[in-house]
Amino acid sequence: QVQLVESGGGLVQAGGSLRLSCAASGSIFSINAMGWYRQAPGKQREPVAAITSGGSTNYADSVKGRFTISRDNAKNTVYLQMNSLKPEDTAVYYCNADYIGVLQRYWGQGTQVTVSS
Repeated sequence: QVQLVESGGGLVQAGGSLRLSCAASGSIFSINAMGWYRQAPGKQREPVAAITSGGSTNYADSVKGRFTISRDNAKNTVYLQMNSLKPEDTAVYYCNADYIGVLQRYWGQGTQVTVSS
């Protein structure tokens, strides 16, 4: 079965950095796009960044210039480098993966990121 395992969350002061990782496993299909969403308390889950297998990226306006998404296709792993963190970046961050030929989107269990002011 498909598993997405995230790591790298934690507590950091405003202006600091964190790097999230998400490793996917368990499918015979190739991964097309991977990405990150986040959900703050009392708010809806929102997209943060996404990257295709070819390396094309998209970012939410709120994180452009501060966050960088990358991936290692050989390891089926996606990363999110988060710099200049702000208290409003505090949320549970979820990675996702879309497999070629599979309609279902897979999600990780989430990792908490807390930015103190």
